[in-house]
Amino acid sequence: MTQWRRKTSADEVYTAEEVEARLKDELPHWYFEDGWIRRKYKTTGWKATLMVVNTVGHLAEAAWHHPDLNVSYAFVTVKLMNHAAKGITDKDFALAAKIEEVVAWRPGEGSPLEGTPDDPRFKYLKYD
Repeated sequence: MTQWRRKTSADEVYTAEEVEARLKDELPHWYFEDGWIRRKYKTTGWKATLMVVNTVGHLAEAAWHHPDLNVSYAFVTVKLMNHAAKGITDKDFALAAKIEEVVAWRPGEGSPLEGTPDDPRFKYLKYD
């Protein structure tokens, strides 16, 4: 993993090449398209989709950095770009990393938490 130099300002914009390289190193399920970093979370249905939307909403509000969301029955696409800076900044990478950490979290081996049963009735997120 490459050690990325923080920009001198939280609003300093990364080049497209820097964005692509940083996503590859740090957020491999995210991609860069049309000036946004994006991630599509596939769910098993509407209730699960709302759980993802609410999680992203909480994190974005706490960070005071708000994504655009495309919400459908069985997926949520998160799009991040720093509107004020008109590009991708450290704020976008930081929020994307936190969203990824929380939405994709599952209990580890040896955890007292069991995790979602391996049964289609209870699955809600389609993990990568």
